[in-house]
Amino acid sequence: MSKKKNLLFECQHCGFQTSKWLGKCSNCGGWDSFIELSKEQQEVLKQSSQIVNTVSKAIPITQVKQDDIIRFSSHNDEFDLVLGGGIVPGSLTLIGGSPGVGKSTLLLKISGSIAQANKKVLYVSGEESAGQIKLRANRLDANHDNLYLLSEIKLEEIQNELTRNNYEVIIIDSIQTVYSSNLTSSPGSVSQVREITFELMRKAKETNIAIFIIGHITKDGSIAGPRVLEHMVDTVLYFEGESSKDLRMLRAFKNRFGSTSEIGIFEMTNDGLLSAKDITSKFFDKTNAQSGSALTVVMEGSRALILEVQALVSQSTNPNPKRSATGFDGSRLTMLLALLEKKIDLPLNSYDVFVNISGGIKIKESSADLAVIAAIISSFRNRPISKESIFIGEVSLTGEIKDVYSIDLRLKEAQAQGIKKAVIAKQTKLKLKLKTYCVNEVSKMIELF
Repeated sequence: MSKKKNLLFECQHCGFQTSKWLGKCSNCGGWDSFIELSKEQQEVLKQSSQIVNTVSKAIPITQVKQDDIIRFSSHNDEFDLVLGGGIVPGSLTLIGGSPGVGKSTLLLKISGSIAQANKKVLYVSGEESAGQIKLRANRLDANHDNLYLLSEIKLEEIQNELTRNNYEVIIIDSIQTVYSSNLTSSPGSVSQVREITFELMRKAKETNIAIFIIGHITKDGSIAGPRVLEHMVDTVLYFEGESSKDLRMLRAFKNRFGSTSEIGIFEMTNDGLLSAKDITSKFFDKTNAQSGSALTVVMEGSRALILEVQALVSQSTNPNPKRSATGFDGSRLTMLLALLEKKIDLPLNSYDVFVNISGGIKIKESSADLAVIAAIISSFRNRPISKESIFIGEVSLTGEIKDVYSIDLRLKEAQAQGIKKAVIAKQTKLKLKLKTYCVNEVSKMIELF
């Protein structure tokens, strides 16, 4: 009697596996995304997920020796800041971003800088030829003898190249274009991406090579491929920005070797991506003061940024006025508007209110509450606020204005940018040239206009 065949189907969108074919994936909701895995593919999956049987014994944590993390610089201050101080040998880093944002440009620039510091770097591209990469390298001034280019999409050929030279850094552009001959599925499929990432992770740990892989993102903003991809790597970075704007931001969403609160800010120029040195002036305008504009200072990791909060209050003809916020939490805006109606008697229930944070920054903290209120009142009364004033404070539901963390760093940055007045919740002990005005209730804000 013949042995019954073990059937296994896998969703090509999310990697969900089932023993029966499904028209719709119960995990991600994708239609017609299941394919049957062959016997060879199932064997590869078993091997990659197999756990080595070794006898382990638990020991007290007090007896465990701490690993000393050794880093080397990428020679780019912004990139090092996001990574936690530099590149860790043997680490596997995933960088995602929308098409055209500059992922390849950023890593080619980093590769050139590392190669200039006498470290061998291999740049593997499955999307462009060596000649195309050479053209970009000329523009980025990334031509160095220690930077090697390889246009290849077969994993086995890439591994052979690694055995011929002792590379210290490897760039894979991109993970969705590389395939392994052990699997019959096409490049970019869930099985291929998972297998390739597993092999790269094993290679990084065995040879102590720092590997960076570029990943495409889906329409909802997540990295394409199985979710396990982000769990396997040591660091996950997202490169953000609009192609119509010059500024780009690099954020860490996972980092086993450092903090995820830091951001790197770059500027796209004719010479490629450059570290934004004097970035503060990019987010606000020091010239003409207009109604509906107020300045605040937010913290992005250890960096203090001065941002311009813009508000527009206009008479509404609809029974349900519009409330819209870009770069600011919409539910928090609704709360602040209700507070202004109750505490200051502003008839905002008959006005449309729009709030925008300049520069494309998304504010995730509550320190900008006071600036949002100031901008709304300024627009409602059509009275401009001086560009030499900033507003820092969190507003509670009771109308109380609370102090925020790192107020000293915020005020120092404001003073460095020529700000002369600061409206805050509590008096600071820091001796500064700018004048501070303490406001502890929202009802007292009206006295400033």
